[in-house]
Amino acid sequence: MTGETRTKIQKSDEEWRKELTPEQYHVTREHGTERAFTGPYWDNKRQGLYRCVACGRPLFSSETKYDSGTGWPSFYAPADTDAVTLHKDNSFLMTRVEVRCADCDSHLGHLFDDGPAPTGLRYCMNGTALKFEEQ
Repeated sequence: MTGETRTKIQKSDEEWRKELTPEQYHVTREHGTERAFTGPYWDNKRQGLYRCVACGRPLFSSETKYDSGTGWPSFYAPADTDAVTLHKDNSFLMTRVEVRCADCDSHLGHLFDDGPAPTGLRYCMNGTALKFEEQ
């Protein structure tokens, strides 16, 4: 799947609002954040695949999920190198790295450099932006 040419999914706000719950829309389209320890999957221990709630793109595997203690689902690597895109985020008087779905530009969460080996990265995701597929 890596290196595959994919077409960006583009929809109007009206289309996204029809397909997503109000909370999913707020997080994915308005760059919102769920409160810690309240969203789905932060404590999920089942084996499977985490997909984008908006378009279904495979984003993260349970094999790279770990308990960061932050209250959000955290992963040390995406499912493949092309699954997500990174963007500079200067909101809330901070400089952070925003993580978006590579296919539909949905806001997923943020990337930090305080994760475990082997990458040292923490992809801190909003569970509301994810859909879990048990395997």
